[in-house]
Amino acid sequence: MRKIIVTEMITLDGVMQGPGGVGEDTSDGFKYSGWSAPYDDNEGGTFVQKELAQTADYLLGRKTFDIWEGFWPHHADIWPGINKGTKYVMSKTKKKTDWENTVFIDSLKDIKKLKNSEGSDIQVWGSSQVVHLLLENDLVDELRLKIYPVILGKGKKLFDDSAIPAAFTLTGSLVTATGVIIATYKRAGEVKLGTIGA
Repeated sequence: MRKIIVTEMITLDGVMQGPGGVGEDTSDGFKYSGWSAPYDDNEGGTFVQKELAQTADYLLGRKTFDIWEGFWPHHADIWPGINKGTKYVMSKTKKKTDWENTVFIDSLKDIKKLKNSEGSDIQVWGSSQVVHLLLENDLVDELRLKIYPVILGKGKKLFDDSAIPAAFTLTGSLVTATGVIIATYKRAGEVKLGTIGA
């Protein structure tokens, strides 16, 4: 069985839309694409380089794939593994691309089959609708979050009301000089209840 790892850059209020650059994702009138750039620093950059060096396959939504397809095939110097790793793309309409090692899937059943197969861990970057589907069906093994000290109010969010209740354990953390909290959480069973001070 393969682990599914959700790797996201989010604001304090959970917005994950368009972090990487101006104009990256302006859907639904989003005006703040590129919000993560002012917080770049050496610590955060070193962490990301380690992430990019990991052997992995990728599960992406159609919108994220469309953004990546025009950029990453030509920037293997930055992220060599993105061309080598298999990209599994959730899409009901798109079925062809020139980007090597890309497989199109279109259902939750396909994701479950993929998770139960042999191979590298599967990382999910961006892809808010795919993340919501995974959280709703308890298919996330790990959350790797980079939490930026900014609030945007509107935009695609990491969590919505469809996520099932689930407990996670913090397995690693780092706070960069610009105030970005990098935290890794591992799935840890059911939500436990209690009373403070009891």
